[in-house]
Amino acid sequence: MREAKNYIAGEYDVAVIGAGHAGVEAALAAARMGLNTVILTISLDGIVALSCNPNIGGTGKGHLVREIDALGGEMALNIDRSFIQSRMLNLSKGPAVHSLRVQADKKKYHMEMKKILEDEPNLTLRQAEATDILFEDNRARGVVTRTGGVYLAKAVVIATGTYLGGMVYIGEVNYQSGPDGMFPSLLLSDSLKRKGFQLRRLKTGTPARVHRDSIDYSVMEVQPGDDEVVPFSFLNADKVFDIKQVPCYLTYTTEATHDIIRANLDRSPMFAGYIEGVGPRYCPSIEDKVVRFSDKNKHQVFIEPEGLTTKEMYVQGVSSSLPEEVQVEMYRKIKGLENVKFMRTAYAIEYDSIDPTILKRTLEHKDIQNLFFAGQINGSSGYEEAAAQGLIAGINAACNIKGLEPFVLDRSEAYIGVLIDDLVTKGTDEPYRMMTSRAEYRLTLRQDNADLRLTKRGYELGLVSEERYKKMLEKEKLVRDELTRLSKIIITPTEEVNKILESMGSTPLKTAWTLYDLIKRPELTYESLIPFDIGRQYLPKEVRLLVETEIKYEGYIKKQMIQIEQFKKLENKSIPEDIEYKLVRGLSNEAMQKLEKIKPDSVGQASRISGVTPADINVLLIHLEQRRRSES
Repeated sequence: MREAKNYIAGEYDVAVIGAGHAGVEAALAAARMGLNTVILTISLDGIVALSCNPNIGGTGKGHLVREIDALGGEMALNIDRSFIQSRMLNLSKGPAVHSLRVQADKKKYHMEMKKILEDEPNLTLRQAEATDILFEDNRARGVVTRTGGVYLAKAVVIATGTYLGGMVYIGEVNYQSGPDGMFPSLLLSDSLKRKGFQLRRLKTGTPARVHRDSIDYSVMEVQPGDDEVVPFSFLNADKVFDIKQVPCYLTYTTEATHDIIRANLDRSPMFAGYIEGVGPRYCPSIEDKVVRFSDKNKHQVFIEPEGLTTKEMYVQGVSSSLPEEVQVEMYRKIKGLENVKFMRTAYAIEYDSIDPTILKRTLEHKDIQNLFFAGQINGSSGYEEAAAQGLIAGINAACNIKGLEPFVLDRSEAYIGVLIDDLVTKGTDEPYRMMTSRAEYRLTLRQDNADLRLTKRGYELGLVSEERYKKMLEKEKLVRDELTRLSKIIITPTEEVNKILESMGSTPLKTAWTLYDLIKRPELTYESLIPFDIGRQYLPKEVRLLVETEIKYEGYIKKQMIQIEQFKKLENKSIPEDIEYKLVRGLSNEAMQKLEKIKPDSVGQASRISGVTPADINVLLIHLEQRRRSES
């Protein structure tokens, strides 16, 4: 094979490798911050490909999408342009875990995002396979492509998804491939290894796509969208979405399905030992589920449309790497799929990733300046986790070049902060998935207040417009003013008042109460108390819900704010970059080794490293105080 002759293809501020969900957010952030940016992708047809499930959001993930939107990212706006069904999850639970999840028209989602990239003034979109990274004086300096193009750049963001060293497995068959039949990125993987990067293998998978007309929906449960559509983007809060939503369907595997799987486990690459990569714990293959939950005689299966212009249906819950003929046989034992016709075979894909603990919380490499990593190469799973990292990597690439302070979100500010802190501080041995349970301060990090938390930060970066910022400030004022107004309305214990309260299943009043305090009662809501507040002005639904949540959870929120204040004290105690942990007397050997490896930038981050005990933190605090005094 002859190698291409290198030539200078262009000089840029930022070069982004990969146009998946991480890459596009990184490129758009850098370009919108005024930097000349190029984004390189193996295929223009693979831009933000929904290679696995055709949906955006879900528990925990929906919070990330809202935060990306508040900071000026594109994911929320794009799914609002291309969704075909919308559902708010966990409404029977508290507001901290309410999460929006929507089905996407995957082709439209791709086309709409491609258009956004093409129209961005400071962005060059290029189909080219990156094969090497250029370094100079321990600093990233550009990217080389397979055809010899040299894209010089002041910063490089690597967002290769599952393409890097991609290997597809279907039973005994395996071959080098990216997701969904795309080319893999093999030469870049080899180049990174030659340059000393330690790569690890991870694995994910996807179910079959089947023909819509071969399914018996009459034996399945219909899963309709919500009557009232809640948009992902705060910019669309007042928009009415007049679309006919497409239903999904719920069915189940059977004992016959499980028998076929058990009889063919020796032909599964995972169980036969062909795959060395670790798969996602929270999205296991059907083989994993049958083995791990052997007491269950059925598992949920969701049938989801891939779009309005295709008859492909996604069979959620039956991801598999079994041989093709076994897949067809077992799918046909699922209720309603007895005559199913395959359009795409399920497969597992193994790919290269890095140990994310080599990164700062800006997602920059600790030892190589202006080299950033984002998305599945960092050990995460999912479109939303990737997009969040891409946004932060793109922002910080721009901050470095412009001489601005690094942009870091901590665990008390955003789910994005939790995601990145978990990855770079704790690392991961399996594809990391965001869940609400990972956030300590989830009552204050709700999806409904992401704009109030983060819009100002996006505005300061130049990613949020003046108009949007003012809109957020107006919303904030409406909430604040309404809370004040409700606290001043006194309800006295008259016979009429108590009659109304009793009709609502609430206890009669014996003394005067404010309307604010009445809303705290579990059985009462902001809306149900209109009879006591007839003259109230109209407020948008999002404002009314925020007001009610702030009142009902006031006590818990106050406790959480005290916890956050304590958290901030340690988080704000920075650790000098030149610290030598071997000179810190009293540290355990394990703590010393872990601290040397992770190089935390604050005492708070140090306290979250596995193997670093509270006693070690006390020793570290004493050392830092002694150092401060000696230097002052």
